[in-house]
Amino acid sequence: MPRITPNLWFVTEALQAAELYTSIFPNSRITELNRYPEGSGEQTGKVLTVTFELDGQEYTALNGGPQVGFNEAISMLISCEDQDEVDYYWARLLEGGGQEQRMGWLKDRFGLSWQVVPSGMEELLASLDPEASVRAMEAMTGMKKLDMRVLMAAAATT
Repeated sequence: MPRITPNLWFVTEALQAAELYTSIFPNSRITELNRYPEGSGEQTGKVLTVTFELDGQEYTALNGGPQVGFNEAISMLISCEDQDEVDYYWARLLEGGGQEQRMGWLKDRFGLSWQVVPSGMEELLASLDPEASVRAMEAMTGMKKLDMRVLMAAAATT
């Protein structure tokens, strides 16, 4: 089976993004750095691509220029074990100018969208009790960072 490597297009911040991401996620590292070759004009010697791993998943970051930007059509989903993990990833990805979005979404300082989701969310929203699911969904729509305790309390309210 072929290996699929997500390729992320940055303006000029590929190395900075890879350094941030590998500092946040365990078992992560930068594996390769490629620079524009001689004869590339003002780009000569600047970073072209960075290959890195986040917990074993390979990614490539490209400094492709301002022609293309990130949007919410692509996001990174982090499935967190507990609220402490949600809090950790939320805070770290917002460092340096990230922006909170709604319902567990944020954009990091490079504009890449992330979903930071606590364990148990899918089960809560797909509850056999449809009224509990609706209450949890209504609570979630008013949140930025997801708080599983609040969501569970909303689902349990009768």
